[in-house]
Amino acid sequence: MLRKHAFTCNVKADTGDGNRIGTACSKDDISIVQGATAPLPNGIPSYRVQILNVCVSGCSMSNIHVTCGWFSSTRLINPRVFRRLDYDDCLVNDGKALAPGETLSFQYTNSFQYPLSVSSVACC
Repeated sequence: MLRKHAFTCNVKADTGDGNRIGTACSKDDISIVQGATAPLPNGIPSYRVQILNVCVSGCSMSNIHVTCGWFSSTRLINPRVFRRLDYDDCLVNDGKALAPGETLSFQYTNSFQYPLSVSSVACC
């Protein structure tokens, strides 16, 4: 589930260090929450992920990369929403901007829950 917005970004990469002085946005402005949902009929656990832009200064962020290990799912995930590019590197929203307050969500199935955290973003 994703609301579509058209953005043009003046891209500035931010790997975030928790220090917000002098930057309009940070990777810390992207929140990832996940939790278990009802398993598939065959018993494979299912998880819902929500990725939210919580920037209070109105910043959009694009090229959101997530540390994700060898992320995979027994259930197909739209690769424009979330896909693994390489080990420990997944791309959110096909690299497109996520507006302030916008939430992207998807569901995956696997025998265990993957730890997911934002590794880098580009500030628009």
